Amino acid sequence: MDAASVAGTGRDGRVTKGDALAASAPAKAAPAAAPAAAPAPTTLSLDGRPEQRVPMSRLRARIAERLLQSQQENAILTTFNEVNMQAVIDLRAKYKDKFEKEHGIKLGFMSFFVKAAVAALKKYPLINASIDGKDIIYHGYFDIGIAVGSPRGLVVPILRNADQLSIADIEKTIADFGRRAADGKLGIEEMTGGTFSISNGGVFGSMLSTPIINPPQSAILGVHATKDRAVVENGQIVIRPMNYLALSYDHRIIDGREAVLGLVAMKDALEDPQRLLLDL
Repeated sequence: MDAASVAGTGRDGRVTKGDALAASAPAKAAPAAAPAAAPAPTTLSLDGRPEQRVPMSRLRARIAERLLQSQQENAILTTFNEVNMQAVIDLRAKYKDKFEKEHGIKLGFMSFFVKAAVAALKKYPLINASIDGKDIIYHGYFDIGIAVGSPRGLVVPILRNADQLSIADIEKTIADFGRRAADGKLGIEEMTGGTFSISNGGVFGSMLSTPIINPPQSAILGVHATKDRAVVENGQIVIRPMNYLALSYDHRIIDGREAVLGLVAMKDALEDPQRLLLDL
């Protein structure tokens, strides 16, 4: 140790005994770095392969609870039909540019499914009803749940009073739902209630499915991918853009007649979308 390098703390800067002892003491070790966050625990299965156990998120646990409740409490049946989407595709192609310029939103297909569903629910109000104990509640309004995928799981925000919304209003609201679902910013009040739901598995490529009712609702429409398919028209095989529709319903209050006719009404509205403008 070089005495000249020792800083003195005594009078006039003199080096004290304490200064000399402190300078000669071994340097303290630097504090250890904080340990890195432990990875999710990995265990081995019975045959020695790795597995990871991760707790469900609160949202996923709630979804699981509600789906199980639906299966246990509802007498679920599903009826199917096919719809030729050519008229909707042509209408969209004709007006999509003007629509986007006028309203600042792209013209999609979901708004047509919503309008078609509302038209059918007006004709067959049991599909828009719900059960409360031993009572049937007929809803005089049309709050349509729109199933939206998010990183946290499937959420179903509600289009309130969908019968009073324009095509542009519906498209804007659905787009907003999608953005906020991705950011986890949908409020619980926006996903509560609803009288009927629409699930669009077609955006992921689904051809056919049997959607599960969202309690306390009594029915849900499953929409799928529109694909060119060979169909028979006037005895001739032709290619048409077809979509398979599935309507799952609670058979406790909705009989097959209402379910089938309700789905046919949706099909008819989509194959002749002008009738939606005339409330036919």
